[in-house]
Amino acid sequence: MIAAADRFGPWADGIDRTERVARLRSLRAITRLSLGPRGHAFAETLRRAETDPGQLEPALRQLDALAALDRRSVLCSFAALHRPA
Repeated sequence: MIAAADRFGPWADGIDRTERVARLRSLRAITRLSLGPRGHAFAETLRRAETDPGQLEPALRQLDALAALDRRSVLCSFAALHRPA
């Protein structure tokens, strides 16, 4: 179960599969560029979540487990990329 506070990005309610995959891919690209090898496990879980929705919760747990500065970097970049026009 994903808490209401964590329902953003690819974990948001009411988005279709195509949009969820797009958000997962953008989050994965940000992770690769921002964290390099430190984010490998998280990026791989995001990749698996593209075809297996059961990987969404593990991906969220991995995001939460990132070091504070790494998590902040990923989330700030994701937010900037997905800021409404």
